[in-house]
Amino acid sequence: MSTLLLHHTTYLDHLTPVGHPERPDRLRAIDRILEHEQFQSLERELAPIARREDIIRAHPMAYLDYLHNQAPVEGLNRLDSDTTMSPGSWEAILRGAGGACLAVEEVMEKKVGNAFSASRPPGHHAEKDRAMGFCFLNNVAIAARHAQAKYGAERVAIVDFDVHHGNGTQDIFWDDGTVMYCSTHQMPLYPGSGAANETGTKGTIVNVPLMAGDDGPVFKEAFESVILPRLDGFAPDLVIISAGFDAHTRDPLGSLNLVEADFAWATRELMTIADKHCDGRVVSVLEGGYDLEGLARSTAAHVLTLMTG
Repeated sequence: MSTLLLHHTTYLDHLTPVGHPERPDRLRAIDRILEHEQFQSLERELAPIARREDIIRAHPMAYLDYLHNQAPVEGLNRLDSDTTMSPGSWEAILRGAGGACLAVEEVMEKKVGNAFSASRPPGHHAEKDRAMGFCFLNNVAIAARHAQAKYGAERVAIVDFDVHHGNGTQDIFWDDGTVMYCSTHQMPLYPGSGAANETGTKGTIVNVPLMAGDDGPVFKEAFESVILPRLDGFAPDLVIISAGFDAHTRDPLGSLNLVEADFAWATRELMTIADKHCDGRVVSVLEGGYDLEGLARSTAAHVLTLMTG
């Protein structure tokens, strides 16, 4: 079956201060590489605006209203030291969540084999009621809840290989045994969470912190010794990937030394888990990645693996 790419030009309208690493050029770099001939068979759809009822399964209504009210008419509005909204941010944020939900729908209804939502701003630092770390709405959490509410998914697995720990995703699912959150990430590093002993009240939070300088073999060992066995035992009905590519050796915000082949390998292993337990259902959502060349090449390796297995 085919792979679906969710995208939208409004992602470029989310503006950040000059010199900010989470910038529109990230999406331009991805767009350029996914126009290459080897990606011509990708199915492509525009990400819709998320419905409020889908968002509030992961975030309180009061928080959603707060974010809406923070969107400026002109200029930039800084929510914290590194999380900023511009006049175009609100629609980009809503389409990021909407693209993740549409990816779930297309995969769960078997219209495509898997899907990748190339959205910005990222989402995995967004807690239930707090924007932080460039993130506003937690797209993967909204997608997981959508799969449960609309399609009756009993167990959803979220796997995060961003260099930064997804504190927001952990926060949302801390007390929820129906969603397993697995993360590899550099530690210590922003946001400071993600220790191995952070397991949630149901034991379904799985953190495998890595150290600065760790490379592909160490990353693979973390997957093979901890994450893949836990996923296999969980037997998910859907696998969602928080696809952050800032663990790449070129990235300025981290100190891990992964390369494109490592992301392709992890993608293939997660597809194998999905093939075994949930008819291959995989939804991937872009998170970090701030070196443009490393981001583009890693995204290409990830998407090509989704396409070819």
